[in-house]
Formats: sequence, C-alpha cells, structure tokens
Amino acid sequence: MALSTRPLLVVYVAWHPEFADGPAIAKALYDHYRRQLYENVAGGTGLSVIYRVTPGPRSSVPIGIDFAEAETSAVILLIDERWAADPDWISWGRDLMDRADAAGLGARVFPVAIDAAAMKLGIFEQAERWYSWTGAGREERERRLIAGLTYQFCRMLRSYLEQVRHPTEDEEALQQYLRKVEIFLSHSKHDANGERVAGLIRDYLYKGEGDSLASFFDVHDIPAGLRFNKVIPAKVKVSAVVAIHTDSYSSREWCRREIIEAKGYSVPLVVANCITDVDERSFPYLGNVPVVRMDPDTADRLDSIVSHLLDEVLKSFLWQCRVQLAAGSAGDDILFLPRPPELISLASVKDLTKATLVYPDPPIGAEEQRLFEVIAPAVRLRSMTEWLAEITV
Repeated sequence: MALSTRPLLVVYVAWHPEFADGPAIAKALYDHYRRQLYENVAGGTGLSVIYRVTPGPRSSVPIGIDFAEAETSAVILLIDERWAADPDWISWGRDLMDRADAAGLGARVFPVAIDAAAMKLGIFEQAERWYSWTGAGREERERRLIAGLTYQFCRMLRSYLEQVRHPTEDEEALQQYLRKVEIFLSHSKHDANGERVAGLIRDYLYKGEGDSLASFFDVHDIPAGLRFNKVIPAKVKVSAVVAIHTDSYSSREWCRREIIEAKGYSVPLVVANCITDVDERSFPYLGNVPVVRMDPDTADRLDSIVSHLLDEVLKSFLWQCRVQLAAGSAGDDILFLPRPPELISLASVKDLTKATLVYPDPPIGAEEQRLFEVIAPAVRLRSMTEWLAEITV
C-alpha cells in the first residue's frame, strides 16, 4: 500500500524580527507541540514547528509557506506594533490568510494580537487577544495561548478527518469544524467534593477563558424525562471525559459505568485526582490515562485539568487522521487503539482467535505483553510502526 509521506500537522510561528518577546513565545509553542506525547500518535518526528522570522534573500519578509507540504497546516502570527507598522509584513500576513482560505479547512491562520495595534488593521478580527489578558505574566499568557490554539487545532483536524472520510461533502466538513468539543464531567454526588468540583470545572469552561468549550453536566443538562442509562452512555460516546476521582467515586456504580463506557469507546479521558483521605477500592480501569492531582479545597489546577484534556483530544484526532490515512481499508479483525492496550481493550474484540490490536508507539513492555499472552494468546499486539512494517513488506 502507498503511504503518505506528508506530516499530519505542521505548525508555523511567525513574528517580526524586531519583536523582542517573539523568540520566547515561539519557543514555548515549540516545546509544547514537539513533545513525545504527540510524536507517538502522529508518527515520524511528530508535529513539526517551523519558525518564520528571518527575511528571505533580497526581501524584507520571510519566505512563503507551501500548504501542500503537509496534510494540515496551522500558521500562528504573533502580531505586535512593529508588525502592524510594517506594510510589507501586513501584506505578507494578508497573503497568507487569503491563500489559507483558498486552500480549504486544512490550512488555517491564527493571528495573535500581542498589542492593540494589530486590531486596528481590520484584517485580524478573530485574533487571540494576548494584550487583553490582564493580570497575567508572560508564562500565564503562553499557557492560555497554547490551550486556545490546541482547541482550534482539534477543530481543524476534525474537519480534515471528515473531508477525508467524505471528500464530496464539503458542508458536512464545515459543520464538523464548527461543532464544539463536548466535555463530560464524571463525578460522585456522595461526598463533599464530587459535585462541587464538577461545578467548578463547569463554571471554568462556561464563564472563564475556556468559554469556547461546551461541557456536559448531568445535573443540569439531561433533559427531563430521559433515563440516565440511555443518555449518559450516548453522551460519553461523543465527549471527552474528566473523571473527578474523589473518595467515594470508585464505590458508585454509575461512575464505574461511565469509565467503562469511556474506555470502550476510546474517548479522550483525564482523571482529576481529588482524593482527600482514602479510596477503599480504587477502580482498576482509571489507569492508562493522564492523572492530574488537584486539592479539591483550593481547586487551583482547573486550568491544568482542561489543558491536559485538550492535549488528549488533539492526540485523539491526530491518531484518527493517521489511522484513516494509513489503514482506512484494514479488515474488521484490526482494532486501532489511541492508547497502549490494556486488558479491558479485549472487551471490544469481536473474535479473540484472530484479532490484532494496533496502538501508538512505542511498543508496550514485555511484562504487559505477557498478561495478554496468558489471557488471550491468539491476540496480536502491534505498535503502529510495527504493524505498518508488516503490511508494507
């Protein structure tokens, strides 16, 4: 089979050479998106982050960007007063935006207004307004910028995925792009913290910097007259999940069912560890996902929980895109998993005598492999790189 050699997502960061903070902001973006976290699901060298600041030969602006070099391209423009006062750079940015619009939803330009001068240009109305984030230092602003960009990358990849799956249905792709990412808050109401922390996360998503995210909260959002056992599994299936692990969480049947549903559908999942005393019997299927520790009394890490969840959502879309491009015609005996396999993964296997589980690199350790050999000896476990090497021989 012919495999695409183009990277899934390339991130370009551009700033005017006289913008003193440009290198530091660009480096923060580079460090975040070049992590192994993304490399494992995207394949190859992971996400490419490329700078555009140095003018090209006999030019006052950087060389152009070829959107055909990647499956999807995101261009981040750090626009300060120096950029806004330079006609050549204004023209360069406008040209990028025009070409991105012509290229379709697989190419996007994300302006960042470092100061109010960028907004006076009249061409960057949808810019992230860095200058308006008052009361925050540069590191705090960088964190907010990364969270906002990650969310936008998720929307872009979801649209691209729909275009690959349905190449003739442009309107459907657009609707997928515009639809928000839903978040399901799984929590226990049987201790002092579960419902309260869930409410704090919900308020953070709706009222704070995360107001572009949609959340799902069972107390308020299940329509009257509908049964929990119908609505909750349906919502978990299409959401990213935050499991608020308080002292009583593992003892509650519905909490356990929500986690099993989330694992069965392989949706993005983050555990917010809010234990204050003891969990008498920690639910075993809360593992194999990121765990963020948060003191439930101070609840001072809401931003970290949401940021990690957005990372998981972006990983999920990168993985889905990679699977679609590399193995769209694989047989029904192949099960693609967005995380390393665990024993609960076997519950989704139709035939344990011939299944292959394919998961992101790197290969799991020998100790985990042995567990599968004891319980399901016929099931083959392959990292994506191992599997692709087998089918392309």
